[in-house]
Amino acid sequence: MKSFKFLSLFIIAILSFLLCNAEDGYDLWLRYVPIENAQLLSSYQSKLQSVAVTGNSSTCNVIKDEIAKGFSGLLKLDIEVSDTWDKQSILIGTSATSTEISQLNITNDLSNEGYVISTQEINNTKSIVIAAKTDVGTLYGTFHFLKLLQTNQSIDNLNIVENPKTTHRLLNHWDNLDRTVERGYAGFSIWDWHKLPDYIDPRYKDYARANASIGINGSVVSNVNSNALILTPQYLNKLNGLAKVFRPYGIKVYLTARFSAPIEIGGLKTADPLNREVQQWWQSKVDEIYSIIPDFGGFLVKANSEGQPGPQDYDRSHADGANMLAKAVGKYGGVIMWRAFVYSHEVPDDRAKQAYAEFKPLDDEFMDNVFVQTKNGAIDFQPREPFHPLFGALKKTPIMMEFQITQEYLGCATHLVYLAPLYKEVLDADTYAKGKGSTVSKVIDGSLYNHKYSGMAGVSNIGNDRNWTGHPFAQSNWYAFGRLAWNPELTSEKIADEWLRMTFTNNSTFIQTVKPLMLNSRESTVNYMTPLGLHHQMAWDHHWGPGPWVNIGRPDWTSKYYHRADSLGIGFDRSSTGSNATEQYFPEVRDRFNNVETCPEEFLLWFHHLPWDYKMKSGNSLWNELCEKYYQGAADVQQMQRDWDSIEALVDEEQYDHVKQLLAIQVNEAIWWRNSMLLYFQQYSKLPIPEKYEKPTKSLEYYQNLKFHFVPGI
Repeated sequence: MKSFKFLSLFIIAILSFLLCNAEDGYDLWLRYVPIENAQLLSSYQSKLQSVAVTGNSSTCNVIKDEIAKGFSGLLKLDIEVSDTWDKQSILIGTSATSTEISQLNITNDLSNEGYVISTQEINNTKSIVIAAKTDVGTLYGTFHFLKLLQTNQSIDNLNIVENPKTTHRLLNHWDNLDRTVERGYAGFSIWDWHKLPDYIDPRYKDYARANASIGINGSVVSNVNSNALILTPQYLNKLNGLAKVFRPYGIKVYLTARFSAPIEIGGLKTADPLNREVQQWWQSKVDEIYSIIPDFGGFLVKANSEGQPGPQDYDRSHADGANMLAKAVGKYGGVIMWRAFVYSHEVPDDRAKQAYAEFKPLDDEFMDNVFVQTKNGAIDFQPREPFHPLFGALKKTPIMMEFQITQEYLGCATHLVYLAPLYKEVLDADTYAKGKGSTVSKVIDGSLYNHKYSGMAGVSNIGNDRNWTGHPFAQSNWYAFGRLAWNPELTSEKIADEWLRMTFTNNSTFIQTVKPLMLNSRESTVNYMTPLGLHHQMAWDHHWGPGPWVNIGRPDWTSKYYHRADSLGIGFDRSSTGSNATEQYFPEVRDRFNNVETCPEEFLLWFHHLPWDYKMKSGNSLWNELCEKYYQGAADVQQMQRDWDSIEALVDEEQYDHVKQLLAIQVNEAIWWRNSMLLYFQQYSKLPIPEKYEKPTKSLEYYQNLKFHFVPGI
């Protein structure tokens, strides 16, 4: 009996050890596990024996904690962080907190958030200096330095200077007050409004820490389909609980503003932005917010879109509405982010044209602290879209880029889709607004038209799942967004390399296998979902899975509105012979898209309706090219599955198994997409699927009759 009891305790101990050491993804890219390379570890240890962090702010305390945590985990060094420099290996501070840094004169060219990491000789002692003009800058520099160690980089003769390219780098949470998350696929909202502000979940600090590590400096915590209750004193005090946690990490809180709030919670009979009582109500509300949260960032507004109230309800313009709010927050340094995602099924014109048509004439009417927040494309976060024509078109109004990090149209949280290539495709696109080289990135970083404010917003994919994002690889899209918001010129390859090394391992075989898998994943997804410029072919409402047959409700919410397949061909004619959406681009871009011979084939069916036998550059007919793309996309996912299987011994078992199971789902769903899309379009083409391909074993009717309930994210 004693032996059995001892054996039971032994087994429990072993299981507890394994569970404690298993990696569930909670630590994201900040794992700080011991460096595997013994020689490199020894080298780091010999060079990094002591640290001084000057300054006594809450941010400095965060830096001290992060350094101690990083050194303990990465280097197995339990160091005591000093408040003053005395020949320590590392000196961290600002010119205001450190005489030594002030004398080095190395922060002059920095912005308030920039930093320098430099090897310096101080009083005959060689030290690594992390310096900035502000404590937040030194925090960013500290995370960068720890990243050097995590990714096994040289720390000899450092000379790194970093300034963020944009002023506002925000996550947009589509989180509701009841903790559901619109288009969220990683559980419920992490904001537990019921318990705030008295209970501060440790996850709030870890959220702020992760965002600061990639340079994100703002969080819009409420859904764009907003609830006016978030503006009431009860919720403002709860919001203050979050603001206190975020502040040391350089993160401001923002709210969405429901335009009808003066009626719903203010007791007024109107929300007309030119009404004096309405203006006074908003000013009083803003004064109240800033009395509670002095560094409140401002408002994000969705108005007159998809049923949301707005100034057009009173025959006023978007500028009238935005300026009313901008005036209210302006005296506090706040900003208004007014979304350009506006369209109406009552407008007979092409949905892709409506935002440009509404906002272009208003360019010189917005106040200086108003952003027009514009999605990367003119429809709605599709797997591939040409860049929105508003980029470059608004010269006097700063545009904030809106990317979607959550995978609303990209398989939710079961598909591995690395989105940096999508982001880069848009950021690197040339608008020709001021001639060649007028890229979208230069529009959004403010440099093209010399705007004071610049920014990028990402619709968050974060939930209360233990690993934050549902799919382990979905963390890479949060990471990539932050890195590109800081510097849109970074490459997808560099970001993927960093993330893989920090999240999994520096093992070269692993990196060489998995990095190409990541980099190719977006193109593969486009191929098995919407190749050659097809778009919005997802199932109705929940947007999960294929639905090219959808033809219910308002036309601009249906797949048929976009693919326009018939016996003659397929595609939406947006050329000068169709809706003439190409006219909204600058001439060089317009002419390229407008001409079927010069239109990039990845956008061909976005801009042109072409016959099934149209000859592609490959020599294939359009029908055969569609078949090839769909089959290639599904085959690519099967190859991703094999590649992942090959690295099993190189990564944590729990993480490996999680990804393995999700890849199996993705393989099945890629085949589902391929078969249903081709069977549907085959009705119109009347052409066979080429003999070399395995034929679908199910009928079109089978796929059309599939019903799904309680799909996440609604």
